[in-house]
Amino acid sequence: MRQTAVRTRSTAARFRPTAPLTALVALALAATALTACGSGSGSDPDTVKVSFKQSTDNSVRVMDTFLAGIKKQFEKANPGKKVELIPIKAPDSEYYTKVQQMLRSPKTAPDLVYEDTFLINSDITSGYLKPLDPYLAKWKDWDQFIDTAKTAAKAEDGKTYGIPDGTDARGLWFDKGIFEKAGLPSDWQPKTWDDVLSAARTVKRKVPGVTPLNIYTGKPAGEAAAMQGFQMLLYGTGDGTSDPLYDRASKWVAGSKGFRDALAFVETVYKEKLGPDVSVALDPNIQTIVRGELLPKGKLAIDLDGSWLPQDWQKGAGHEWPDWSEKLGLAYMPTQTGQSPGKVSMSGGWTWAIPDKAANPDLAFEFIKTMQTKANAQKWYIANSGIAVRKDVAEDPDYISAQPGIKFFTDLVPSTHYRPAFPAYPKVSTAMQEAMEGVTTGDVSVEEAARGYDDTLKSVTNDQVIEK
Repeated sequence: MRQTAVRTRSTAARFRPTAPLTALVALALAATALTACGSGSGSDPDTVKVSFKQSTDNSVRVMDTFLAGIKKQFEKANPGKKVELIPIKAPDSEYYTKVQQMLRSPKTAPDLVYEDTFLINSDITSGYLKPLDPYLAKWKDWDQFIDTAKTAAKAEDGKTYGIPDGTDARGLWFDKGIFEKAGLPSDWQPKTWDDVLSAARTVKRKVPGVTPLNIYTGKPAGEAAAMQGFQMLLYGTGDGTSDPLYDRASKWVAGSKGFRDALAFVETVYKEKLGPDVSVALDPNIQTIVRGELLPKGKLAIDLDGSWLPQDWQKGAGHEWPDWSEKLGLAYMPTQTGQSPGKVSMSGGWTWAIPDKAANPDLAFEFIKTMQTKANAQKWYIANSGIAVRKDVAEDPDYISAQPGIKFFTDLVPSTHYRPAFPAYPKVSTAMQEAMEGVTTGDVSVEEAARGYDDTLKSVTNDQVIEK
């Protein structure tokens, strides 16, 4: 198992990176982006350049395989046209930075780029993306996309800047074999946070040598920590009548009890050594470690994670695990005390967007249309263990029965939560990750971490904050 040294920097050091280092990192990323796109997207009007996120795990090539098939289809249907695939191999946070570097210049901008929905509004505000409404008005398949998915790619100006390629949901995966050894039920469904912690403590006591509970945490895990970890807790606090992150009064929420309670849960997991060793939890490759090592090898009892995990375990994937559906159970994440609605899920997803500086936008949209036929979209959802955002696919019996777990996660979508789709969100997310990391390492208390988050929140949102 790959490990890194535990981070022991002071709170001040963690919240205040030095300027020279930041400048050097920016220059290095810019150079990487330039290299990735070669001579620029304007070099050939008959070639569409498609940039996408490649897994850092060399054995996982789900996206590569899918796009290779679409490239073949597209070139056959459009004689004389070519597709150049530009993979960016990087963890999520580095991928986002590299993409933004590429989008700044026509010399480096691809014709089509893979954008996480949480970042798209920030890139729209920066002027990096092209509105797609003129294309959508002529594309009949757009009517098949569900409204929530369309909203995720729509900006405050009312225009749409991306085509969603699926959504996702989150819940609790648990190892039935470990549960049996611990005397826990195979149909486990916790009703409260205390039930989750109680099960983890039972595993620690009765099944030595395994990790009881994984909650992604800290900056190395990036958005996985903020969304799979923290927000799955935060949205389970309160009475469900208001958003605990972004209030209806168009203000970001600071000083909330729910935020401190969520931090306290994270602190408990790592203080009681219920989670992975801190050095493992703060490894940038923690998601690969969980999917590729801990779960398949029976070393993790409970994992708070996403619907897409089985993509790594399918035949031909990086970590084939044919009997995963027999070994693992699924439970929804409960609310803090079991209060209504009783369960919590977060949903996100990715989109295909056309850069504002793309040389061949028309050709890029033709490539999107090829990717997003019903047949190709369905193939992608199944290969990627994604949740359909096309109504015709979601209603297809072949899709529903294609893989264990699809129905469980699809049924969570109607009551799921989505991240606030505003330009400040990426910085808010980073502040959340920093607060989590502080209580994970024990460098700061819950109260100190919450105050640090509130201070950063006011700064990155221009004081658009409401105290609760």
